[in-house]
Amino acid sequence: MRARIAVTGGTGRLGQVVVERLAERGCEVQSISRRNTTVSVDLRKGTNIDQAVAGARAIVHCATTNGRGDVEATRNLIEAAKRAGGPHLVYISIVGIERVPMPYYKAKLRAEREIAESGLPWTILRTTQFHELVAQILGLAARLPVMPLPSEFRFQPIDTGDVADRLAGLALGSPAGRVADMGGPQVLDVRQLASTYLMLTGKRRPLLSVPVPGAIARGYREGHHLAPDHAVGTRTFEEFLAG
Repeated sequence: MRARIAVTGGTGRLGQVVVERLAERGCEVQSISRRNTTVSVDLRKGTNIDQAVAGARAIVHCATTNGRGDVEATRNLIEAAKRAGGPHLVYISIVGIERVPMPYYKAKLRAEREIAESGLPWTILRTTQFHELVAQILGLAARLPVMPLPSEFRFQPIDTGDVADRLAGLALGSPAGRVADMGGPQVLDVRQLASTYLMLTGKRRPLLSVPVPGAIARGYREGHHLAPDHAVGTRTFEEFLAG
């Protein structure tokens, strides 16, 4: 009998790849999304969650509201999971959320705590930033005549496919609590990333380092969002941009 796995945010950037990876492994996958044509679910409102998770052996929780409703959505999902018999709940989170005081990170940390204290079997994986996010930020900066870059920032971008592979394996395994962080293959200064972006997109912009004040920027300068000891990703930022 095929394992039934539910994936929240199943039409999102990461969630759709997780759905693909689980299907490749022979799972029966229920994609959970507000835009899903079969089961439209609103986690924040608690709409249709019971129907979506019924019979699931595990739930991979990829859905996010960028902090606006992540805690409430996670609570609603937990309660539905309990009514469904207590499947394994696998949550994707972010490296350094307890040390970089960004509102989104604070919401992710609270969601982690809700899961850990839920009484459900659980696994939490933290990763560094996705290639797509870093490329999006650089793309916005490149719209200006001079490309502003935060001084002393480094990033360790990781591929969604690498993360999806890991999440699929965790969902099919036993609950493991907080597992080892997962980082991209390279830690790069933002100027290195910007130069690579400009080269591969065919743009030319002078680079301008800009000091950024505040506790969030300090957390980034100190590298709390990095996982250099867990650089297990396989696809580099340059390879991502090259397609």
